[in-house]
Amino acid sequence: DALANRPLPPAAPKTSALGDLLEHIGSAVIVLWRHALGLLGFIGLTLESGFRILLRPRRWRVTSLAANLEQTGLNAVPIVALLTFLVGAVVAFLGATVLVDFGAGIFTVNLVGYSYLGEFGVLLTAILVAGRTASAFAAQIGSMKANEEIDAIRVLGLSPIELLVLPRVMALLISLPLLTFIAMLSGILGGMLVCMLSLNISTTMFLSILNDIPLRHFFVGMAKAPIFAFLIAVIGCLEGFRVSGSAQSVGEHTTSAVVQSIFVVILVDAIAAMFCMEMGW
Repeated sequence: DALANRPLPPAAPKTSALGDLLEHIGSAVIVLWRHALGLLGFIGLTLESGFRILLRPRRWRVTSLAANLEQTGLNAVPIVALLTFLVGAVVAFLGATVLVDFGAGIFTVNLVGYSYLGEFGVLLTAILVAGRTASAFAAQIGSMKANEEIDAIRVLGLSPIELLVLPRVMALLISLPLLTFIAMLSGILGGMLVCMLSLNISTTMFLSILNDIPLRHFFVGMAKAPIFAFLIAVIGCLEGFRVSGSAQSVGEHTTSAVVQSIFVVILVDAIAAMFCMEMGW
């Protein structure tokens, strides 16, 4: 009788596909908003710590800065130079293939110059560095977080931002503009090689045409490099601090650092391109 008179379990609420979709969209927007707020807060914390020790040379971590410079800058030169050289050759080859049909093959030089000085040089370098360096920063700091080394640093009365973040940010701020300059030279060299082989454009003619490109395109491309460097370094370090303690969490946040860095770099580059177009630069 007791089993017969027991109340029936409540019926599951009816759901619809549209409702589930809107719920997932709302959850994604909330997560994105929290990530943006966390990134802005971490940027402010990094800038505050940087300005605080700027006038105190005794607190500069020169050894850590030099080690990170070697890792982020010197070791990245071969892959950056090779990739940009090949992409420059591909851009010149495509331009020559299309423009020759219109009798404008000589403008391939302008295509290579404008694309690499203003966009491709800094963008390709930033994407390579985002995949190579942001992941390294996240994995290094994440492993320290998993091994409770960051807690030990705080117990000793030291600042993890000053000890771990600032040397990495400064190293990338120095190395990325230099890598961008190398990428511009390598890309233009690749384009010049294709123009010599496919269009019979001599080196002297190539350089004379390239000399007519306004210098502002070079300055615009170089001005983006420190912005990209700061964002990549900050995102990589922040994802390292977000590691919860397991090896799976280290992998997830390392992947997240790469994805976020590349997304932010392309987003900022698109905004900068629209700004320069409106300003007539």
